[in-house]
Amino acid sequence: MTLRWPAEGSGTRRPVIARDVVATSQPLAAQAGLMMLQAGGNAVDAALAAGIALTVVEPVSNGLGSDAFALIWDGGKVHALNGSGGAPHAWTEDVLRQWGSIPPRGWNSITIPGVVALWRDLSERFGRLPFEKLFEPAVTWAQSGFPVSPSVADRWQVQVPDLANQPGFADAYLPRGRAPAIGEMVRLPALAHSLREIAETRGRSFYEGGLAEKMVRHCRDNGGLWSMDDLARHRNEWVEPVRSACLGHELYEMAPNSQGLVVQMTLGILAQYDWAARDLDSAESIHLQIEAFKLAAADVARYGADAKAMPVSVDALLAPDYLKQRAGLIAERAQVFGPGVPLDGGTVVVTAGDRDGMMVSLLQSNFVGFGSGVVVPDTGISLHNRAGSFTFRRGHPNAPAPGKRPLHTLLPAMVLKSGAPLMSLGVTGGNMQPQGHVQLLLRMLAQDVEPQSAIEAPRYRYMADLAINLEDRVPDTVKAALAERGHVIKPMPPGYMDFGSAQVVYRLDDCWLAGTDNRKDGAAVGW
Repeated sequence: MTLRWPAEGSGTRRPVIARDVVATSQPLAAQAGLMMLQAGGNAVDAALAAGIALTVVEPVSNGLGSDAFALIWDGGKVHALNGSGGAPHAWTEDVLRQWGSIPPRGWNSITIPGVVALWRDLSERFGRLPFEKLFEPAVTWAQSGFPVSPSVADRWQVQVPDLANQPGFADAYLPRGRAPAIGEMVRLPALAHSLREIAETRGRSFYEGGLAEKMVRHCRDNGGLWSMDDLARHRNEWVEPVRSACLGHELYEMAPNSQGLVVQMTLGILAQYDWAARDLDSAESIHLQIEAFKLAAADVARYGADAKAMPVSVDALLAPDYLKQRAGLIAERAQVFGPGVPLDGGTVVVTAGDRDGMMVSLLQSNFVGFGSGVVVPDTGISLHNRAGSFTFRRGHPNAPAPGKRPLHTLLPAMVLKSGAPLMSLGVTGGNMQPQGHVQLLLRMLAQDVEPQSAIEAPRYRYMADLAINLEDRVPDTVKAALAERGHVIKPMPPGYMDFGSAQVVYRLDDCWLAGTDNRKDGAAVGW
């Protein structure tokens, strides 16, 4: 493949090209990954150190109470690790009936977190360096302090009104009674202690020992239903990723309970059109992409769930005839689509590649910014609110139940060409994640646009019903043409998710190209 490079002076950031690379949303975290590469580690070591550091330097997006997913190319196969957890076993049908819904914040918005176990599982299977070493940069910054980067400061500030009264939040994350300013030094000593304890016990303290006891005690004191047994029973799962043909390549996405299937279905619907010479920034192209995404998202909202609960198979949803049928529903005007009937037979991204050809896509998230807002006293453990992704409707495959995982927004991805690794990627931002994948892949695979230029191109985002958001850089003529087609263009509300943040590593013969997103404090580094 011959990449299309931007002209000199175009204003597009030049990508990093090196034999070993790391790209993520915060510069210190990228440096943590680079330190591991310099110490003789591989791409997995680098990704893990960056991910661990992100719980310190970008706490507005993830923490020790996150879930996580990862794809790894080891030189011969794509491996997938599902690091999400299930609902507490005390969430019985009687309890859920009394609630009537899942609260957006607090202890009853939290399923058992999987990120700590994922760090251990990945390190044991693929890492070169000692597990404890991966924590050194994060512990140093948590203990000694780090300067808050611009995007982190912005997202910290906007979340304070909703979270200041959540149990433990202010003590841990409002050290001066307010959100920190850009460049202000922040220390998180309780988090540093927890990171050391996790490193020394290889995560056992989090699921069976002292940290687990502190979490369960705080949970019970604040109306939650966790038990020590819930934590001790947690196990991540090695699963088969979902593979599909994509614009002459092989696309790997995370299997359900991830929403990765939305990407493959959307691209399968769009495969009915020729994208090689199409203007991807035209109103017609954006319209087609939005309508295809709506169709795919409607199906995944109806059928997607914990894999064991899905009423139809992945193969049925990806069947070419079914996707062609769905594509036939797209018209000149925007529509609201329901699910079809297939026939059955706040997130962070780290991408890394090393000189031996290994590549990694790792995503970890507290879901909505800081997540539940719950922070366990004296630990710095902030917990996600992933239970909010359950569909609170009796009989739905994604309805909550004891031990069940909710449908998940996290979707690491990889692309291979004729069985050889080409790229690893990820995008943050709720339902922006699959839309970001589609927009990036159309540019990079259909039109050979180099990754940094693809990342910096203007984005759209479908919200709900007929509502869409468009970045300011989308021309007014395109906005007007989309409005004429029936799309309702809404201003992006202030908050956390915006248009996502993408990270890409791309194979170039004997080295890697790393692209990163300036929509956050993105940094790509090489060695």
